Amino acid sequence: MNFEAFFEEKLGGLREAGNYRVFAELERQVGSCSRATRYRPDGSTQDVTVWCSNDYLGMGQNPIVTGAMKDAIDRCGAGAGGTRNISGTNHHHVLLERELADLHGKEDALIFTSGYVSNWAALGTLGAKIPGLIIYSDALNHASMIEGIRYARCEKRVFKHNDPEDLRRLMALDDPAAPKLVAFESVYSMDGDIGPIEALCDVADEFGAMTYLDEVHAVGMYGPRGGGIAEREGLMDRLTVIEGTLGKAIGVMGGYIAGSRALCDFVRSFASGFIFTTSIPPALAAAATASIRHLKVSQLERRRHQDNVAKVRAALDAHGIPHMPNPSHIVPVMVGNASKCKWISDVLMENHGIYVQPINYPTVPVKTERLRITPTPMHTDGDIAQLAGALSELWSQCALARAVA
Repeated sequence: MNFEAFFEEKLGGLREAGNYRVFAELERQVGSCSRATRYRPDGSTQDVTVWCSNDYLGMGQNPIVTGAMKDAIDRCGAGAGGTRNISGTNHHHVLLERELADLHGKEDALIFTSGYVSNWAALGTLGAKIPGLIIYSDALNHASMIEGIRYARCEKRVFKHNDPEDLRRLMALDDPAAPKLVAFESVYSMDGDIGPIEALCDVADEFGAMTYLDEVHAVGMYGPRGGGIAEREGLMDRLTVIEGTLGKAIGVMGGYIAGSRALCDFVRSFASGFIFTTSIPPALAAAATASIRHLKVSQLERRRHQDNVAKVRAALDAHGIPHMPNPSHIVPVMVGNASKCKWISDVLMENHGIYVQPINYPTVPVKTERLRITPTPMHTDGDIAQLAGALSELWSQCALARAVA
């Protein structure tokens, strides 16, 4: 087999379909999470405004966070020294896990190298090690959850997105004595919709099932202390496991689960994705701890962020730019064509200094291609006006339909 020819053929198919991904080479500018320097292929540079960062609150640039990171480097050095099992458990890891357990009202927490790994390792371990476990998974769950369930090789059922009645129907078909777990998200990252946590917990309780909630796009963003949608709705006590990330609103890197002491110890003791992986550097753990502590008491970042989300939606409405309505901070601008979505993204960058990545298949279904806009508290009114105006201009050039007010 000519492997190189095979690779090129498959890559050519992606290019032809408009789904080939090109990574912009950026350098974030200190002082604002919405500003970056772009490095062009020809070696020149360009100042750009970033509209697709998951550093939702700009905490990655917050002096409280960067100061904690610098201090930890001065105290502990750069790396963790190894896996948690052998030589890599640092005092800062322990402090972070205590902070996360407190954030979610749980007995304990366990940190991982990323949110992807925490989902994969936790769901994979629970599914593989609990005899006869059946996992019920929302149809739009993240790839990391799907991969974890697949890795577990346990029985699984997929229920219709955000549909408690379909979940009830599927659970009623299975052996009442079989152990069960319901896995779902709070904020879904591509559509920005929010899961019916209480109703799904009601169904899970009816069948004696555990509940597993992915809060990665909600931690830091919602609730009086930033505990997520479950905190905002007073439901944290009803979740067996709450999973989250340190790489979005917290502004650093890493993932975690929070739950009972026994459950976290069980995953710690049996998850290969935890046991055999070098732990996150102490500086990252210290920075995350500082960020969480700040967001537990400060409402300023969340309030400014929500104000800017409302301003962006209003500006898009004024220009007739169609965006998916949802109750979250994620603003999906719907294009519906992969090639046009990529072209708009390219022209926004090159001609307007606006960086927003196209979201195409397989991340979203074909004909639902979009620009996923994530406002931050640091975007100015001028930034918002520039974004809406540029999109309006390109919408006309692409002859795309406008939303009717």
